[in-house]
This record gives sequence, C-alpha cells and structure tokens, in this order.
Amino acid sequence: MKIERRALFSALAASALPGIAQAQDITWPTKPVRVVVPYAASGGTDILVRAIGEALRNTLPQPFIVENRAGAAGVIGSEVVARAEPDGHTLLVVVSTHVMNKYHLPSMPYDAIRDFTPIAMLTRNTMVLVAGANQPFDSLSTMLAYAKANPGKVGTGSTEALSSFIGQEMARRAGVEMPDIAYRSGGPLMNDIVAGHLPSGWTSTVSAMPHMQTGRVRVLAASTGTRSPFFPDAPTPSEQGVRDFDLSGWVAMLGPPRMAPALVDRIYRTVSAVFADETFKQRLVALGVEADMRPGAALLEAMQRDDRIWAAASAAGHIRPQ
Repeated sequence: MKIERRALFSALAASALPGIAQAQDITWPTKPVRVVVPYAASGGTDILVRAIGEALRNTLPQPFIVENRAGAAGVIGSEVVARAEPDGHTLLVVVSTHVMNKYHLPSMPYDAIRDFTPIAMLTRNTMVLVAGANQPFDSLSTMLAYAKANPGKVGTGSTEALSSFIGQEMARRAGVEMPDIAYRSGGPLMNDIVAGHLPSGWTSTVSAMPHMQTGRVRVLAASTGTRSPFFPDAPTPSEQGVRDFDLSGWVAMLGPPRMAPALVDRIYRTVSAVFADETFKQRLVALGVEADMRPGAALLEAMQRDDRIWAAASAAGHIRPQ
C-alpha cells in the first residue's frame, strides 16, 4: 500500500497545534521509531502493529521497528515506554487491560493513565470464545452444561486480564467451575486449541481468524451483546442463556509522558491516514480487526471510564490481585 507523501504531510501540517507554522517546524521522525508491543509475537496486537508498520514503509523516511517486550501482563514493556524520552521515537501499543492491571496485579511501577501520553485509539478488541472441533461441545450453552457436569475439567485460556476476567465472569454467572489458564499471547493459546491441548479459550478475533480455515477450531460466542461481524454465525452469550453479557476492550497507541501536543497530533494524523486508506481497510477485515480510530482526547476518556468500571468490579470482589 502506498499513501501519497505530499498529501499526508500537508494534512499533518494543516492540523497541528497551535498553528501551521509550528507544525512545519516539527521534524518527525528523524530516526527509527521503536514501537513496543508488551506481549509475545504472533498475538493480535503484534499482528496489527506490524501491519501498520508495513503500511507506513513507503510513507515515512524512517521505519517503524516493532519490539516485543512480553512479561507481567504487559507491565515490563510498558515501563520501558513510561521512562523513555518524549520525542516520539519510542511508542507503545497496548490493549485495554493496560488500565485494568492495577486491579489485577499486586503492584505497578507506573500509573497507567498519568504516566503515559494518549495518542490514538486504534481498534475495538472483541473477544471470542474458541474451542477445538474435537471437544465434546459445539456452543457456549453446551460447554457450560458440560463444565457443570464435569467441574474443573473445562479450562478457559486467557492472554491478559480482560480475557481472564471475561472467562471467570462467564463461569461466575453460569455457576460453574472453569479454571483460568494463562498464556503470554493469542498465538500460543490458539496453537494449543488447534492441537487439542486446551479445551477452550477467550482471545481476540485477530488471533482466531488465521485458524478458521483449518476446520479444527470453532468459535462458540463473542464477548459482546451483538454478533461479531467476523464470525456472524456465532451466537452472542445472551442468545445462549447468559443475559446482558457485553464485554470488550480496545487497542491503543500511547507515548511517554509530557509529549508535546503538536507532536502527538502529527503521529495521530500519520497513523489515522493509514487507517483511512482503502487497501489497509481491506487488510484489517481480512485480519479480523475492527477499526475504531479516535484521537488522544477520546482515548483518555475511554481509559478513565474503564478505570471506573474496573474499580467498581474490584470493590465488588470480581477482580482480585494475582
């Protein structure tokens, strides 16, 4: 995919704050941009970021270099960015559990909102419940019935705090015991689903999509109140007896604290131009990505809203530190 350089940078200059002259004085990037993905390679977030980097290859004078720094539910890689220089050459792409982690983990080396600069919301992160085709259930309702008859034998894989919460919240509402099995990313989780080592798991549509043609994986449900556009044949939890179940996350780009507003705007405009390109839109559909491009101010509102939701869930005892 090729985006016209002149048109892109004209749009950037015209929209930067506080004025065009200041935007034209900003030179970015002047060296390779390191984009930290704090999760293992081959997961949904990693796939998305690499697609963005590839799309920008012919647009920017410097490459986007993806660096996977997995560990501690995203904390290890995120801390690297929280302590980086705010010059726009070290960025972070995280899922919404970046905010949830402080209620899920025993301690945090940073504040998920205060110690980062919100740059852009990128996508909506709908989770799907997947299971191997050889499992003795072919829907959410039959899985819950099987789990009730076989307590503790149907584990649900998860890759971070949100998918873990979704799995345990589903079990809590259904009154069944389904152990949570933690994975570092969606790639290893899906490999174990395909191989039959893991009965079921909650993961992103991006992680699930590449395996659907094998015939060895079923999508039993989406985590939302409406059916996933990527798996329209999979009924919602509400359609399968679990009422008012509607949980999803997001993927977003953050930077170190104290980034200049005009620099933030330039990066946002650069990335949003990629998401507006028709070829890239088609690629997102093929990957199973639901685009939700919004600027930093809207991302900050979403992060603050999520913080209130998870604080309430924690107070109710539905989220407990590991």
